[in-house]
Amino acid sequence: MWNDTAKLLKKARRRLWMKYALRGVGGNDNHERLELAYRVEDPWNMDSAMERSRFEATNRVIEQAFGRVGSVLEIGCGEGHQTQHLARISDEQYGLDVSPAAIERARLRLPQAHFAAADLFQQPWGEQRHRFDLVTACEVLYYLSDPAATITRMRHLGRNGLVTFFAPACGRVGPHLDAIPGLRKDWIHHGGTAWLIGWWRDE
Repeated sequence: MWNDTAKLLKKARRRLWMKYALRGVGGNDNHERLELAYRVEDPWNMDSAMERSRFEATNRVIEQAFGRVGSVLEIGCGEGHQTQHLARISDEQYGLDVSPAAIERARLRLPQAHFAAADLFQQPWGEQRHRFDLVTACEVLYYLSDPAATITRMRHLGRNGLVTFFAPACGRVGPHLDAIPGLRKDWIHHGGTAWLIGWWRDE
């Protein structure tokens, strides 16, 4: 009983903190508030069954669409929870996040992966076209002021691309995604939560 109570209290504290930390974050590149969120560990509850189901569904799409991936660049990698899943289907993992605190934890979680505290336009691993076999942006695009510019950058750096986002963001993010030639889309569901997943090839 005590364990259940402790879990509920932790959940309530996280929700309260995130409600405060994420004020004014949506659609405006507010890096300071995103860093503030990481004053608590796992602020997005990425270790939950819901998020793990999304990671697993995303891996299945990647495997079906692209097979095993050589190198993957993950935009908004956070503390590396999804990176752990991507490591099962890729040879090299590169992760970006604007939060230095998140990147420190990601490095502890996956010492073999490459991480940098930077955004996509400042990534340190080379500027050549199709530098990476796959570039992902999962649960990221709705925090950005210019999703179209990010998708263009993803297409330059990656031979293939993949994004996911919550269904309510379709109105804002969906049109940018639909402009990609050869885009394929599907839905991921867990309980009452739905995410759109989109992927493409730029070879």
